[in-house]
Amino acid sequence: MGEFDLIARYFTRSVRRAALGVGDDCALLAPAPGMQLAVSSDMLVEGRHFFADVDPEALGHKALAVNLSDLAACGARPLAFTLALSLPRVDEAWLAGFAGGLLALADAHGCELVGGDTTQGPLNICITVFGEVPAGQALLRSGARPGDDLYVSGTLGDARLALEALLGHVTLPADVLGRARQRLERPTPRVALGEQLRGVASSAMDLSDGLLGDVSHILKASGAGARIDVDVASNLIAASACLSSARGNLDDDLIRQCTLAGGDDYELAFTAPPTRRDAVAAAAQASGTPVTCIGTVLAEPGLQLVDARGQAVESRYASFDHFR
Repeated sequence: MGEFDLIARYFTRSVRRAALGVGDDCALLAPAPGMQLAVSSDMLVEGRHFFADVDPEALGHKALAVNLSDLAACGARPLAFTLALSLPRVDEAWLAGFAGGLLALADAHGCELVGGDTTQGPLNICITVFGEVPAGQALLRSGARPGDDLYVSGTLGDARLALEALLGHVTLPADVLGRARQRLERPTPRVALGEQLRGVASSAMDLSDGLLGDVSHILKASGAGARIDVDVASNLIAASACLSSARGNLDDDLIRQCTLAGGDDYELAFTAPPTRRDAVAAAAQASGTPVTCIGTVLAEPGLQLVDARGQAVESRYASFDHFR
């Protein structure tokens, strides 16, 4: 199968919302009046972001999910995406699984595949996603203010826990590993929550490299600091009853490492004034997404970690960095 046969069979689909999709030198998008385009790119590299034996359907899902998570953090509605795919060889069974996972998630969010590129080389997936958000209403990292509550959506640390188990660093019961691996390989982009938080949250960011590192980006952009209750954050790994049953067998330091700096959570971290707590709760309910307040924004720069008793906790948890 040649390059263009591959594109035609697995990645060419009719479009409804885009003005022009796959087949020309460029795609054409037409955002609704009063909307701004939100654009983000993410790359997944074999051996760096995923194992060589990962289920291709799961990989297709994750490749798009991590990009949709960026749109969620901006409060944007998905429109379209492009796919640049480097393949070591043409494997039709692999391509069918990958395309199936990719396009199923795309359909679930009304996000159309409108173009891209394919070539031969090491397995590498790069997606650029396009969304739309009402002009002036995008959620940014720079809006956190002293006194704001600091929230996270969903659960934290499950993906890192799965990675630790797959690397042989910890042993988990099969059911626990299965739940955790689902979070690692099939993250849920919080698009509905992001849209509901427009006009409510003062800042937002998706959690891809670890809670502490990503929250630090919000604080730097906002010129602020924060206090985080590490016990509240650590307890979020136990939100699943399956994981909760195994927690007694896990080291507390490992739990903190996973939840505070694990990465691959693809949840949202966001801030909002205390006067908006009812609105935050309403946004969570409307989107079907649990949210938890884990701290407070401070005027003094820096990140303070405390336990449930308010005692200072040493900050020694490093988030993921591609070049370290």
